[in-house]
Amino acid sequence: MDYVSALLPPAVMAVFFIGVIRVIVKTQGGANKAKEDAAVDAALARVEGARRPTATPPKADA
Repeated sequence: MDYVSALLPPAVMAVFFIGVIRVIVKTQGGANKAKEDAAVDAALARVEGARRPTATPPKADA
């Protein structure tokens, strides 16, 4: 019976992992693809906008 208790957790994790992969594959594309792509593009644009430095202040002559 020790082998059953040793194999059960990996088997359960494998079943859940396969389920997660199936959900990910099924949700790719479809009707919401354009909306998801637009959301990603907007997030990337915000990051790029925050990364660009603003005008540098003039240097003071000493």
